Amino acid sequence: MDHLACFTPSDLAGSAAPDPSAFRWRLLAQGDSWFSNARSKLNAHANLLQELVFKSPAFAVNCAGTGDALAHMVDLESSPDFVRLLAGPEASVWDGILLSVGGNDLIAAARTPPLGADGQPIPLHLRLLRRQTEWGPPSAGVARYFSEPGWATYADYLRANVRHLLSLRDQGVSAGKPVFMHCYAVPMPRPAGAEGQDDLGASGPWLYPAMKAYGVPSADWAAVSRLMVFHLAQLLKGMAADKEGFPGLFVFDSTTVPLALAAPGSTGISGDWHNEIHLNHSGCFKIARAWSEHIEAVLEGKHLIPVTTGRKGRGGGA
Repeated sequence: MDHLACFTPSDLAGSAAPDPSAFRWRLLAQGDSWFSNARSKLNAHANLLQELVFKSPAFAVNCAGTGDALAHMVDLESSPDFVRLLAGPEASVWDGILLSVGGNDLIAAARTPPLGADGQPIPLHLRLLRRQTEWGPPSAGVARYFSEPGWATYADYLRANVRHLLSLRDQGVSAGKPVFMHCYAVPMPRPAGAEGQDDLGASGPWLYPAMKAYGVPSADWAAVSRLMVFHLAQLLKGMAADKEGFPGLFVFDSTTVPLALAAPGSTGISGDWHNEIHLNHSGCFKIARAWSEHIEAVLEGKHLIPVTTGRKGRGGGA
């Protein structure tokens, strides 16, 4: 098994440019902090791409960059290399496109405060959590804290942006090539931030202050996090199952990969987590090994791993 050889767009114009003839699979990658080339994340071994392995030699040009690239899905203007390499006049034919998107947007939606700067309540359809006066009955479990109207807004946003990414693919010479997305893992809300500013424009923690702001009991934090990540997994798998609406989209369910959860209240590396929402080396290793099999099966035309929309998983973290 060979590790995926990772290059940056700038490498293509230099002496480090890969020789396409030396590889069976040629991939283009774009994404959020799980794909980031930021030095702090590479030092933490927290880049999912670098842990992908294939039976046949493969390389990827990673456009995720070193900073805020694709912190939100619509921000393709800040990712000109990805657009150029996928659909520009001189674009190459790629065997597949790797995307890590949706997770930062989910975290940002969860962080939407209950009140705006003017002190007025932010409408329920624009946030993922409910204020205490809006909680449902205890019989609803942790769903009592969750804003279904807000989730509908987020889901519409995600579907629209994935359709846009697929249409961008189909404007170029890689039209119809498979697009691979992963789900996320279930993070433990805890006071564990990043070393510096992250893709969401802050050093974290991210979910921990949101849970406190909404008054969610600490005993329910892990379950609320799981609810949101599983909603995202079901949404992504539902899109992949809709072959007419989302042609050529393949989604790997990362929530089925067993991970070591971070300890509640921990402030640094814990379990398979580097901080509150980013995996460490061991976490990336576990998910990437499983995702690699899914990707290579599709590239080889075997389609061995079916996409399901009703399966529940066991894993931990986003």
